[in-house]
Amino acid sequence: MPWTREEIARQAARLLPRGGVVNLGIGIPTLVANDLRPEDAVVLHSENGLLGMGPFPREDEVDPFVINAGKQTVTLLDGGSVFDSALSFSMIRGGHVDAAVLGAMQVSERGDLANWMVPGKKVAGIGGAMDLATGARTVIAVMTHRDRSGRSKLVERCTLPRTAAGCVDRVVTDLGLFTVDRAAGGFRIDALAPGVTVEDVRAATAGRLLEPA
Repeated sequence: MPWTREEIARQAARLLPRGGVVNLGIGIPTLVANDLRPEDAVVLHSENGLLGMGPFPREDEVDPFVINAGKQTVTLLDGGSVFDSALSFSMIRGGHVDAAVLGAMQVSERGDLANWMVPGKKVAGIGGAMDLATGARTVIAVMTHRDRSGRSKLVERCTLPRTAAGCVDRVVTDLGLFTVDRAAGGFRIDALAPGVTVEDVRAATAGRLLEPA
């Protein structure tokens, strides 16, 4: 059975570096905050100026002035800090973010990322995606394996406008967990969702699919 959005986030949470500074993008990535364990010691960063974010708040914890980059209310853990966007982006561009978990519309077999616009559709702007894709030491893309029209999101080459080239290291979809093998040029299977077969993934993947090493 394919993983749910929450299960995709749970898989991504297990990939994060212990004790690392991690930025969560909009959409499925925000759910990762709810699956972090104290022993993970992960420090969550938001480009609007938060360091030390916690999980989504309970009803009695909601503070409308504490929000993430997606304008969702969040919690701030003890020792957390608040600062301006200029400092936040200096942290990203300076290489101080260990990992970024980003939503994706397409990922190519070379690790190119397209996640900010669909031609002809309303676009709010690229936001911090370009900085995170190039500034974070590790980029994890999370998404459904196919789009709403049934087209594969794991492709040979991105047909949507690229956010950054060769930046994605790992991909988690509803069908499985993959490593982008740039040397071989393809998506290497690391794990599959329960009941999903290699044949299922091959049929749903437009890019080159590599068997486990």
